[in-house]
Amino acid sequence: MNHLGIEVSVKHSPELDPGFLPLGKFFQAFLKDAKKPLGIAVERAGGEVAVYNTFIHGTPEMAQADRYYVDRLIKTMLWYMGGFKVYICGDEDIFAAMKATYCVGGQRSFDAEFMSNVYEKPFEVVSCDALPAEYSNPQAVGRHLGGCRIGFDAGGSDRKVSAVIDGEPVFSEEVVWHPKTTSDPDYHYDGIVAALKSAAEHMPRVDAVGVSSAGIYIENRTMVASLFLKVPKEDFDAKVKDIYIRAITDTFGDVPYVVANDGDVSALAGAMSLEENNIMGIAMGTSEAVGYVDQNGNITGWLNELAFAPVDANPAAMEDEWSGDIGCGVKYFSQDGVIKLAPAAGINLSPDLSPAEKLKEVQKIMESPNSPAEAIYRSIGVYLGHSLALYHHFYGFKHVLLLGRVMSGKGGDIILDTCKQVLADEYPELSGKIIPTLPDEKARRVGQSVAAASLPELKK
Repeated sequence: MNHLGIEVSVKHSPELDPGFLPLGKFFQAFLKDAKKPLGIAVERAGGEVAVYNTFIHGTPEMAQADRYYVDRLIKTMLWYMGGFKVYICGDEDIFAAMKATYCVGGQRSFDAEFMSNVYEKPFEVVSCDALPAEYSNPQAVGRHLGGCRIGFDAGGSDRKVSAVIDGEPVFSEEVVWHPKTTSDPDYHYDGIVAALKSAAEHMPRVDAVGVSSAGIYIENRTMVASLFLKVPKEDFDAKVKDIYIRAITDTFGDVPYVVANDGDVSALAGAMSLEENNIMGIAMGTSEAVGYVDQNGNITGWLNELAFAPVDANPAAMEDEWSGDIGCGVKYFSQDGVIKLAPAAGINLSPDLSPAEKLKEVQKIMESPNSPAEAIYRSIGVYLGHSLALYHHFYGFKHVLLLGRVMSGKGGDIILDTCKQVLADEYPELSGKIIPTLPDEKARRVGQSVAAASLPELKK
């Protein structure tokens, strides 16, 4: 495949999406003849900095390819690691192009404004003669099992809560709720409090509360979360940023608590069940939720919002409605990915169905022998094999735990088998370095809400 004058060799293409151009393969091909050094750094909260040293061509005929490469690289770093300030060292033309791209009114204004909201600082792209030093501050989190704990897991369609005594769940409850379509923040608050009280009734006392929730949380505060999509900004700032803190302290007073991203808690649950570290959890459901526990068992402070990070360099890739960008993970590793591929498999889904109902319909079709739906799952498996190689380049994980509704049933097995085949054939250098797995019974027993319960450390 040729893109922007770069010839990319791909052995495995998804049968239902032959135009898919793995971004990692494009990066590799681009770098073959790129010789001009370029440095990029991204600064996030607490003075933490991620640094990436690379190369561009720096010639007029390759200027468009250079700009595309650096744009995709900055976008990747922002959504993997997070940041409000991008430093560029080594090429003034690239700096000027990226400054005009990542700003209000620029092509990546969504990204600039989003990161500005997350970190509560103006977003900027700056030129420098030398990059700031790499700095990170990973935090040990979870695996605290002693005492009487509550684990709360806030999902988009249901909320789960567990009462856990010395690591053993003594009560679990799942309640359907509709946070994404409700604009009144008191609805969310009342639902959280009701769940906490329900779990508390099954223990002699409450020593600590851990929360797993979709979204971005900094110091236990909700910075951005799709659960509160409909809440107006003034109500969000007044009532949602500290919603979990208020719900816990109003209900139980001064007990230890931790609020963490649900992807990180998935990775923690996987680490606890596998008794391993250096693990990425990828939950394919409403969106692509990702978390990572490093080789020391710590949470890194990275955003891990891979739903909005690019995986496909095909210029005709599908657009994500929210960010306005194309080729991002949400359209490949979620129910959206299944729905996107269904027509190519000859499966027509009623427009009257919700996305979750469309996924269920495909899963039902999947149950028949030689189902046309199998091609959907094989195609997602190809996407995943290529994308795990790209993710690994930045994270260096060993284990990948694949979770979520898309991975359930026979379809999940097909995705896993195809993914392993792509990794073996296309990326032999990663043999034994990436181990994708589905959760076993023990992982299901540990579960998200039990892992969430283990987040806070008890007071000495």
